Amino acid sequence: MADKNEWGSNLSFILAMIGSAVGLGNIWRYPYVLYSNGGGAFYIPYIVAILLMGIPFLILEYGVGYDFKSSFPKAIRSIHSNWEFLGWLLPVAVFIIMIYYSAILGWDGIYMILSFSKGWGANPDTFFANTLLHSTDSVSGLLTFIPIIAVAMLVGWVIIWFVSHRDLEEGLGKVSKVLVPALFVIMVIIVGVSLTLPGASIGLSELFNPNWSLLGHFEIWMAAFGQIVFSLSLGMSIAFTYASYTKDDADLITNTISIALANSLFENFAALGVFSILGYMSMQSGTAVADLVTQGTGLVFVVYPTVFNVLGQWAYILGPLFFLTVYLAGLTSILSTVEPLSFSIQNKFGYSRSKAMTILIIVGAALSMIYATAYGGNVLGFVDTFINQIALLFGIILECIIFAWIFKAEKLIGFLNSRSKTIKLGKWWLVIVKFILPVFIAIIWIGGLNDVIQTATFDQLVFTALTAAILLIATVIFTVLPSKNPDWDKTEERV
Repeated sequence: MADKNEWGSNLSFILAMIGSAVGLGNIWRYPYVLYSNGGGAFYIPYIVAILLMGIPFLILEYGVGYDFKSSFPKAIRSIHSNWEFLGWLLPVAVFIIMIYYSAILGWDGIYMILSFSKGWGANPDTFFANTLLHSTDSVSGLLTFIPIIAVAMLVGWVIIWFVSHRDLEEGLGKVSKVLVPALFVIMVIIVGVSLTLPGASIGLSELFNPNWSLLGHFEIWMAAFGQIVFSLSLGMSIAFTYASYTKDDADLITNTISIALANSLFENFAALGVFSILGYMSMQSGTAVADLVTQGTGLVFVVYPTVFNVLGQWAYILGPLFFLTVYLAGLTSILSTVEPLSFSIQNKFGYSRSKAMTILIIVGAALSMIYATAYGGNVLGFVDTFINQIALLFGIILECIIFAWIFKAEKLIGFLNSRSKTIKLGKWWLVIVKFILPVFIAIIWIGGLNDVIQTATFDQLVFTALTAAILLIATVIFTVLPSKNPDWDKTEERV
């Protein structure tokens, strides 16, 4: 049977997009962002960011993706032949994210097993940094290979291949229908139990206590817009690719609202669980919540195990459930990060879906072994900062300009409105995507670039330069290689 890149139903598309959006950032980034940016007061810029940027930008991506029904670089090339380079830049950057995401997935897989016996011991911080990662700040750590992490990562890669190399609906479509609802159900259980813990109210009070004075600070607004960019995977060519797989009668505007709402509900629900548990730990240890709260790997692999150590019998239920949730969230997101580059390769070079996915996953698995070294955690931080704060945001700015101005976003309004059962687009949407979005994202990009320049160590600058070189070289190679698809140069606009 020939490969088929089309969703079997609208539900498959919605659940796959929710799975892409709902990831590790919802669990370990958002609660910290909410807490550190005014608590309850943060909801004002957060809602504004969703309405002003999240939903309008997703509609733009979905609309252009649906219009071309092709890969991202082919669409960019059709809009303007000189811009094909950008068409490859974003899919390659997202594939680089996939590679280091596999390391975090591997760590979590190990913790999921350890959680049944609290195998991280009495000092989770020391266990994570020293016993598991063998972490070192010396570049020579690249020569210290850690087999258990490599094995855990390879297990993840096998799962990703098993799902991704199949036809779209048979693999990703069916898996999304199982994993995404399971993810929400497990999170409901975790939050339900967390809210019953003694001291939960302490954490929730800390989380939601509004600091209205921060609303006048520029930083809180940039934090909200930055959160929405990363939380909804805006401009990563994922939404574009997924929309190109949709059926002709898809109501993209209503789908966008559903996906944004589900993503927002999940990350706010996760915040309830995180801070309920932190409140419990605060009461048990006598340590202020402010001294416990953190984000990223510190929250998942240090703070949570520390909490589970003092949680008694509940830990043997909450622990495995929590790490399973993180694993499923990581898995649903990582499955989406291979799609843009895979579909682009299929589209330009005539590869089957199975062949493209297999090659990419073998390459990704091989490259990911750098994160199975004692210096891997440092490299992961360097690469993540460069990709998210510099490369992706720059690409998003250019994408916004190309889609809104050169392609002319107004061409999409008619057919999007004709299918919409909810809101209708008008001039307000054009003002947002043509003027407001590029400016706001440019400001976030300048802030991120400035932060990297001011805080980067010598090692970080070296690995940033190496990552940039790999990204650019791969992009150039994909751009200049001759196409084996006779339709590559044909324009396929449908509106």
